Amino acid sequence: MGKYEPRAMVAKSRYQRWFPTLPAEVQEGVYARMEGLLREEAEYCDKGNYGHMAQIITSIALYEVLQAHGASEEEAFAAVSENMWAFLDPSGMQRLARLPFFMPFMKKVVPFGFGHGSGIGWRYTWHTDTDPSDELRFECNECIYAKILGRRGLLKLGAMCCHADIINYGELPYTDFIRTQTLCQGGEMCDFHFVRHATDAGDGWERTESI
Repeated sequence: MGKYEPRAMVAKSRYQRWFPTLPAEVQEGVYARMEGLLREEAEYCDKGNYGHMAQIITSIALYEVLQAHGASEEEAFAAVSENMWAFLDPSGMQRLARLPFFMPFMKKVVPFGFGHGSGIGWRYTWHTDTDPSDELRFECNECIYAKILGRRGLLKLGAMCCHADIINYGELPYTDFIRTQTLCQGGEMCDFHFVRHATDAGDGWERTESI
């Protein structure tokens, strides 16, 4: 398990490249705010949640501290969201999606990864036993992003993290990523649905505009 310590968590977060470019006083303010947030959200600080908490706690601290140092709310949100999204690189997943065994691979790896990368506060419904071979569906029924950020009136940071899925999965070759709702965007669940199209179909199918 990663260490629940601000510097280690920033280094694990999607802000790891941007953070060192910030003024020293902002960096120190973020570390200090993270210490307080970790005490406040200690119930979620278990082994499974480490990767998620690195994103959540760092995001909150950056958003708040940038405002404390003179940024407007809009400027702070833009800086945090744009730098999180800029860190993402979907090219590896896109290369993988070109391979013929992509959907069988996803059906095995996604439930395993979510199971090991989710601690207290999560609940999923899987359909791997009933889905057609060319589809993967599951729902996230409870999510610590929605719980922590909702309680703080910061669901927009949760929606920012939801958008990372659109970046990572929204342009997969031969594969449509369909999501109509998320908990952080006011939905009753996060409904994930991947549909694999035949590789010889080319562009003969319409990609879904998901949220």
